Amino acid sequence: MPCVSDKPISPSTNIDSILQEQRKFEPPDDFRRSAHLQSEADYERVYRESVEQPEQFWGRIAEELHWFKKWDKVLEWNHPWARWFVGGQFNLSYNCLDRHVQTKRKDKPAYIWESESGEVRNLTYAELHREVQKFANVLKSLGVKKGDRVAIYMGMTPELPIAMLACARIGAPHTVIFGGFAAHALIDRIHDCHATAVITQDGAFRRGAEVKLFPAVEEALKSCPNVKNVVVYKRTGTPINMQSGRDHWWHDLMAKAPDLCPAEPLDSEHPLYILYTSGTTGKPKGVVHTTGGYSVGTYITSKWVFDLRENDIYWCTADIGWVTGHSYIVYGPLQNGATCLMYEGAPNFPEPDRFWRIIDQHKVTIFYTAPTAIRTFIRWGDEWPKKHKLDSLRLIGTVGEPINPEAWMWYREVIGHNRCPIVDTWWQTETGHIMISPIPGAIATKPGSATKPFPGVVPEIVDMEGNPVPDGSGGFLVLKQPWPGMLRTILTALAKIGTATSGSWDGSMTSSTSPVIA
Repeated sequence: MPCVSDKPISPSTNIDSILQEQRKFEPPDDFRRSAHLQSEADYERVYRESVEQPEQFWGRIAEELHWFKKWDKVLEWNHPWARWFVGGQFNLSYNCLDRHVQTKRKDKPAYIWESESGEVRNLTYAELHREVQKFANVLKSLGVKKGDRVAIYMGMTPELPIAMLACARIGAPHTVIFGGFAAHALIDRIHDCHATAVITQDGAFRRGAEVKLFPAVEEALKSCPNVKNVVVYKRTGTPINMQSGRDHWWHDLMAKAPDLCPAEPLDSEHPLYILYTSGTTGKPKGVVHTTGGYSVGTYITSKWVFDLRENDIYWCTADIGWVTGHSYIVYGPLQNGATCLMYEGAPNFPEPDRFWRIIDQHKVTIFYTAPTAIRTFIRWGDEWPKKHKLDSLRLIGTVGEPINPEAWMWYREVIGHNRCPIVDTWWQTETGHIMISPIPGAIATKPGSATKPFPGVVPEIVDMEGNPVPDGSGGFLVLKQPWPGMLRTILTALAKIGTATSGSWDGSMTSSTSPVIA
């Protein structure tokens, strides 16, 4: 797009704002009446407290979760380093599962999974709890202990969140590697985090064909001698070359595993996972998220942004290999006791209405997808969604790159039938959870706009020198105060982790970069 100014661009030149959008949509009255936050005045009151008294605000949210030991201090802030819920002991797997199985939620579906071929599996919270405990014991039987890193390279089956929650249960930081990556991507990530175990599948299904996962692991491990064990979930049944002593079938190990594994009380700052992002350099960089703060952030953003209710069927279409899947398929919704839908395959298999068929079949109430997908749906044509009622939907959302107003309006009219609020969410791998988004019962929405910051988030638009720009001007988005889900470090070299060779992290980590805070 050409520059609207005829002056040469200099480092101090602001970005001109050229988008003017006047359309505005208030939350429907029936939605507002039962929402967690029901008016803009509610939002302004909560937001004011969150920025003026952030420790009081975040401490009150944290008290809704289970702590083995309560924190001594909500926030320790030594610019640019933050530690959240200092001295507290927490386990995210416990908060996703054990908290719920002690209530009537134990018989509620945690996951409804649909395979590409149409097979459906329901896992209740009680069943998921049992499977996670058994797999945590599998990991222990292979010598995986607190602080050891585990690489997970799987397709979209329930065994993927089971593996993640099992790692979280014993304090073994996981790195989930997108199932579409090749062997060289596995090598980079396994080496960088010094993973000692890999969890994978024989293969996965995509558009009716098999995606071979184990062969990529087999190739990668020729260059990764530090990996001692590989657990393989049998999904496709294709014969594979298992290496004796190193490779183990998931089902064989699970058949022998005890079904009781207490959750490990972990320091709030204990690393939960490493997720690799290429950023601007092309070399994968491991973003490290820790336990307590990330848990609090994903819990409350899931609750308020998606306005989660007890009877919702919530579907985030992301792959769990990305941060959206970590935060809003696994950790955020499960902490809220939500029922999550997972789908294994492609949105156009066998035809371009697969997503709309799934929504009607399972009575999905909340649908969260990406602007890229929405624009693809538009290209495929309105006839596909119009074959389906989509009347179960009450909230729709977008995540990823910005959504243009035209796509936003199509989404509202064709998918949301002009009655579903849209939550357009801005956040990143580095932020851990949603930072800017409408709270759907409280904030009017505008096509193409993420609207207002989530409580506790203080954004500002600045020029190249860091000076605030006038309203209506463009610039660089910075965040002025720490937030619980913020990254703690970027993992760049094994040598920089003082306790890595002993296989145990104590939360004292070294970084090559600072968080993005003004």
